[in-house]
Amino acid sequence: MTVVIVAAVMTAVIGWRENARKGRPAMAVSGRGPRERMVFSAAQLIRRDGVAATGMREVAAHAGAPRGSLQHYFPGGKEQLVNEAVGWAGRYAGDRVARFLAALPEPTPGGLFAEMVRQWTDEYETAGFGGGCPVAAATVDRAGSTESTREAATAAFARWTGAVARALSDMGVPAERAGPLATLMISSLEGAILLARAERDVRALTTVARELGPLLDAAVTSTDSGHCAEG
Repeated sequence: MTVVIVAAVMTAVIGWRENARKGRPAMAVSGRGPRERMVFSAAQLIRRDGVAATGMREVAAHAGAPRGSLQHYFPGGKEQLVNEAVGWAGRYAGDRVARFLAALPEPTPGGLFAEMVRQWTDEYETAGFGGGCPVAAATVDRAGSTESTREAATAAFARWTGAVARALSDMGVPAERAGPLATLMISSLEGAILLARAERDVRALTTVARELGPLLDAAVTSTDSGHCAEG
């Protein structure tokens, strides 16, 4: 996988966001089936507006799907749709770790974190500060009131953290530190996203990347990580 592939993925994501902002259905760029489009659209609306402000009709309209298909695909109603959107977001974040590593000529923990941050600075500098993490948004809105959504968010963060921890281990970070450092990376990123949206500035994001990078790189105790660079 190459930097070109990573750039193409980022271009597609920005295209989805641009279509949503202009009121065009996700189908125009994604080519997915109606169920997949609705899950994706729910994640995009939740990351922008939160769970409470995201209605089923809005999701169907955003996805370009028939309104009557909601009950067919999501018999559990909005709760099911929200939980599936959260699960999609967790898988997306976890799967992107390998793509971030592929963009680095010499993968390092600090370099990985810089790529994780750059995804957000690129978005905010290109498309504005309207969106955040859908998993975080669902957690804020529903963790205290909907147990199934809290569990979905827990699983999504676990998948993401696990992917980062495995990448750190592959780069020579001891197993006993890989998990805690992955938690630190994701917690710092989520907090910086929140600050960036509040301040309408990427300052917090660039700060955490700059300050945590050396700490993460210092955790490497083994140089036997060449397989990462070849991945």
